[in-house]
Amino acid sequence: MPLSVLSALARLDVDPWQEAAELARLPGETAIQRLASLIRTLPDGPSTHPDSKTIAARLIAFLPRGPCSVVPPHEALLAVGAVAQSRALVVYMTIFMVFMLGAQLFLAGRQPPEHVGHPHVSTVDEALPKVPLPKSGQ
Repeated sequence: MPLSVLSALARLDVDPWQEAAELARLPGETAIQRLASLIRTLPDGPSTHPDSKTIAARLIAFLPRGPCSVVPPHEALLAVGAVAQSRALVVYMTIFMVFMLGAQLFLAGRQPPEHVGHPHVSTVDEALPKVPLPKSGQ
């Protein structure tokens, strides 16, 4: 049964992203030797992979080369996810705080004002002088 590169590296307990990044950084022949060595150590034995160097050379040809060939390690990808989660948390907390501030302002506007200078006056009606109303017949 054919084996994918991903499955082969998983059987060797090797992170495929880290290994690909490392192989991409190595010079061509060194990368071929390293991958051929990994292929030869697969659990089903070297007899099933008689030409591991040719297989490795074909696979290495697919790897990107040059300055943009750096594949971030798995930990770096997790860190990016953590940054995104922390930014989302900041946004949610900001929205929550704005909501709470708006609720405070709304509720503060609905409460009757306190009379600071006159503690004995409790309502507006008690503070106004009593003036008798004119009778309609006069």
